[in-house]
Amino acid sequence: MTSTAPETQRGQDAGDALGEQPTSWQRRLRRFGHVPRPETPLRDRLDPPYTRPGRQVWSVLAIPPHVADRLVRWSGWGGPLLVTLVAGLLRFWKLDRPHAVIFDETYYAKDAWALVNQGYEGSWPKDVDKLILKDPSSVPIPTDPGYVVHPPVGKWIIGFGEQLFGFTPFGWRFMVAVLGTVSVLLLCRIGRRLFRSTFLGCLAGLLLAVDGLHFVMSRTALLDLIVMFFVLAAFGCLVVDRDRARRRLADALPVDAEGVLRPDARIAETLRLGWRPWRLAAGVMLGLAFATKWNGLYVLAAFGLMTVLWDVGARRTAGAVKPYMAVLRRDLVPAFVSTVPVAIVTYAVSWTGWIVTDKGYYRNWAATEGKNSSWNWLPDWLRSLWHYENQVYDFHVGLTSGHTYESNPWSWLVLGRPVSYFYEEEAGCKESTTGKCASEVLAIGTPLLWWLACFALAYVVWRWLFRRDWRAGAIACGVAAGWVPWFFYQERTIFLFYAVVFVPFLCLAVTMLLGAIVGPAAGQGARAELGLTSGDPTGERRRTLGAIAAGVLVLLIVWNFIYFWPLYTGTSIPEDLWRDRMWLDTWV
Repeated sequence: MTSTAPETQRGQDAGDALGEQPTSWQRRLRRFGHVPRPETPLRDRLDPPYTRPGRQVWSVLAIPPHVADRLVRWSGWGGPLLVTLVAGLLRFWKLDRPHAVIFDETYYAKDAWALVNQGYEGSWPKDVDKLILKDPSSVPIPTDPGYVVHPPVGKWIIGFGEQLFGFTPFGWRFMVAVLGTVSVLLLCRIGRRLFRSTFLGCLAGLLLAVDGLHFVMSRTALLDLIVMFFVLAAFGCLVVDRDRARRRLADALPVDAEGVLRPDARIAETLRLGWRPWRLAAGVMLGLAFATKWNGLYVLAAFGLMTVLWDVGARRTAGAVKPYMAVLRRDLVPAFVSTVPVAIVTYAVSWTGWIVTDKGYYRNWAATEGKNSSWNWLPDWLRSLWHYENQVYDFHVGLTSGHTYESNPWSWLVLGRPVSYFYEEEAGCKESTTGKCASEVLAIGTPLLWWLACFALAYVVWRWLFRRDWRAGAIACGVAAGWVPWFFYQERTIFLFYAVVFVPFLCLAVTMLLGAIVGPAAGQGARAELGLTSGDPTGERRRTLGAIAAGVLVLLIVWNFIYFWPLYTGTSIPEDLWRDRMWLDTWV
């Protein structure tokens, strides 16, 4: 077991001072808990090593050293794959239940089916859902174009599952469940790289696996989980790119006569970091997020700024006297080209099905209503698409009609108003005092996880501001990119399930908090930071108590997920038990 507490200070970069004396702002921040960085080798600051379990762990388990070494080598992938297997089994269990078109599946399942069969969405007749559930082969695909308000990538993905398994609930939910499962694997690996700990990475993935909102969205054919997947994949690509860039800087720095890596201002300010394919991959992923729902555009802006600041921190750590100027000269243009233009091109390519047909909604606008435009020198498809996008934007910002389950983003973290995707009552239920049983699919996060995440976010912000921990800043950026933009549209009709985009970052925040509760490993450096002598057992006692407390919290979260399982899966339960799970009046 390891921790995100002070032993991981070596992974920080903002605040990497070249001198040993604390600056004036550092002295002022001490009253808020700022701890000066312990002396750490430069290479470890640029490229921190992964933590390894202590030998005492293997001794307690009676595992020989050579077997332990092999397990450690395999655990980097073995642990995440095991957590992913559990997540997959949960998400694919009775995926076709309820056998119904639930909530907005009525739009995306049918649009996806039309898209993969004819290249554009059709205008479906009303009340066709029951016919589809009864005999989908008897329902023709409408050739009249349908007015849709979201880009096509998410529907292409849903449609791929329909092509594999038919126009059925299992078919239109299949690919979303695949992405929900794979996102758990991504978070395990991202958490492992962030915290330099396989255990903490797997813990983050486990928390995501047992989050109710992520679970429900993984079993429903909506677009928001697909956005979440691409956002998380982009974040992972940028973290890998950060590690590789810092390693390249470390390899270029000089080594003194004693074999110690030394900072060098000239190298730090002039070194070109070369080809960065992971940043390019992040641009593609962000483009796919944007091409699924437009809120991915805000994530593109936030992550673009974040990766540039990472370059500033890397060059400062390597010895740059003017790191911002160095990044402006060497990194800013490549960073922009690798993300923004790539994302825009990816977005445009996603509309290929609409472009190559002449029947899509507004497809021929440029040749009809827009033929007298001053932009006639542009291709007709581009002008038609631009007009379509303008109409869609007006629709989104003007969507203010009331809805039973709408909620303000201020209430999301405390799960103020979840969304009921499906509800059905069954009379004659003998187990219930009311004589009724209830089946519901409720889009709500695991309450104990989300309420703990409120404290975790406060800890993350504190750690970023006063401990200068880059990982805390990255987690805060992921949450802010998915959450803050909705505050600008508070008059619009919005829902809690939009928050699934930043759920992985909530899990990372909780993981960081749990790591801090466990405490630092009781090595020499950690003992010194805790004010302990090398022979003082207090550090071990504190770590043991911390591990017990963190373990209890995790078990409570898992129990909470199990307790709400019937509400996540539409399982029929007595109405009394259903009401017992309505912890807040606003959940009904």
